[in-house]
Amino acid sequence: MKIEIFIQHLINGLSLGLLYALIAVGYTMVYGILKLINFAHGEIFMMSIFFTFYAITLFGLPWWLGMAVGIVGAALLGMSVDKIAYKPLRNAPRISALITAIGVSMFLQSLAIVIFGGIPESFRNVFPEFFTKIFTIGGEVIEARGREIVVNAIRIPSITIITFVVTLITFLILWFILYRTKAGMAMRAVSMDTKAVSLMGISVNKTISMTFALGSALAAVGGILWVGKYPQVWPMIGFMPGLKAFVAAVIGGIGSVAGAIIGGILLGLIEILTVGLMPQMAGYRDAFAFILLIVLLSFKPSGIMGKKELVKV
Repeated sequence: MKIEIFIQHLINGLSLGLLYALIAVGYTMVYGILKLINFAHGEIFMMSIFFTFYAITLFGLPWWLGMAVGIVGAALLGMSVDKIAYKPLRNAPRISALITAIGVSMFLQSLAIVIFGGIPESFRNVFPEFFTKIFTIGGEVIEARGREIVVNAIRIPSITIITFVVTLITFLILWFILYRTKAGMAMRAVSMDTKAVSLMGISVNKTISMTFALGSALAAVGGILWVGKYPQVWPMIGFMPGLKAFVAAVIGGIGSVAGAIIGGILLGLIEILTVGLMPQMAGYRDAFAFILLIVLLSFKPSGIMGKKELVKV
């Protein structure tokens, strides 16, 4: 494999991995506090894209304001899901909350089909032109059929650069919230000992609600960047990215924010590089995520950044 092709696959893998990481952080934050896998997270990712799409196309809002509507809408939807579906089950067995999460996921999918329809909508003319530009690095210019063509060049779409910049800024903001604000301190405290925190006067329900809002907003950022890279939206768009992001969270160590980021990047790199090295295996691309999960958990069941827990008898 030529070095240019390897670098191209590396850039594409990092870009995809960062999108998985954005979604995976929402999974791991909710699990860290509630010990609940929020299987509706992928559908919140999907709904945020629809919010953005219709805010821009139907209501004529500027693209940046439409994105803000998508992020805020996802945060409010995440808080609503917690209040309606999960809050009444705070003291119920975990299996009850897990079944409820699956039910909420299916409900949001069906609701999206009823409201938005099952036909995919295109995002190609929704975002401004600079989202679709492609920058070329290196390469050789050859003449073919009277035209000059650049070959062996590294092509970086502008959306990839935007993904790197936005993701970095988003994770810095997340770090600031978690480690430099009272709300973040409350989230970390609740994840350690819910009962002790409630005795100290901290509202556990409000803290959990903020966690859902923050995780859903991160999923919305990932969703907006996702349709910038793959410009189509339909009600089932959140299923596979959500499932892979869950795999990334487990690989990194469910409950660890840093682990979710590492797991997402690792998953994106392996997925793209494997297809690049073995193009004949492209049809099995989605299977690589689950193969990686099985192999890694066979050697480190707690994940890369996960902590071992004592089994209670």
